Amino acid sequence: MSGSRLVATGHYQPAKILTNDDLAELVETSDEWIGKRVGIRTRHVAEDGESVADLATHAAAKALAASGLDASDIDLVLVATCTQTERAPNVASRVAAGLGVPGGALMDLGASCSGFTHALAQADHAIRAGAATHALVVGADKMTAVTDWTDRTTCVLTGDGAGAAVVSASEEARIGPVVWGSAPELGRAVRIEGTPTRFSQDGQTVYRWATTRLPAIARQACERGGVRPEDLAAVVLHQANLRIIEPIAAKLGAVNAIVATDVVESGNTSAASVPLALSKLMERGEVPQGAPMLLFGFGGNLSYAGMIVRCP
Repeated sequence: MSGSRLVATGHYQPAKILTNDDLAELVETSDEWIGKRVGIRTRHVAEDGESVADLATHAAAKALAASGLDASDIDLVLVATCTQTERAPNVASRVAAGLGVPGGALMDLGASCSGFTHALAQADHAIRAGAATHALVVGADKMTAVTDWTDRTTCVLTGDGAGAAVVSASEEARIGPVVWGSAPELGRAVRIEGTPTRFSQDGQTVYRWATTRLPAIARQACERGGVRPEDLAAVVLHQANLRIIEPIAAKLGAVNAIVATDVVESGNTSAASVPLALSKLMERGEVPQGAPMLLFGFGGNLSYAGMIVRCP
């Protein structure tokens, strides 16, 4: 055993859909203004009684079913989230109980928008170290629960959902190595805090950091994975908004890749955004088996984590 591989993915979104026209009834905005500013058209909204653990369990169940493995095969569950209200049992424990995973390590990881790719790297490292064989990695967030619906600069962004992946030991390394890091001096540019807890951000700070610093880091992730940007089959960035996704992808130079733009229909789902967009690409069969994909999460803290992953 020399590494790990992506085996299967799954995703879940709540049934309720909030359109830009719906938001125009809440704040001074319009479909045209939102589309031009951030590129989002719709977002999914969880019901009051639907928890982060519920979202995560639904997505994880789909990934597990697609993998062909049994719940008893899973020995590591990692859930990336920044909106859970449950502290103990943690979300990973609730997911494991919901799926019938009998034991193993159960951990939540809080790295906001880059949480899933951080968790994917942790799963890869655990498998490489011999501490796990089959890992379930989930990104799930209920961002609408921390949204200020009177603030038109942020309420147009957020959505709810979850994405999951099953990762297993492999003779050949098909995930990573990861490139990760942060700019803690700018960490307060994205905030989820206060009473009641609310999401806020300094949008221009985030935009400048993402579009000027991250393209070179994304290229570094490609280099570490032994892939040229022009050879990528897919690029799955954190689905922040189109004004950030498009310039990063253009500066990366992935001219032959499918660039995920799930943000248009799902909004910014924080830790769920990368696995949600990835799972939809897999479901549609848009990426050939074995083809290299760049997964790159970034955002809150301001942190980032990216790696090359081979399509299952």
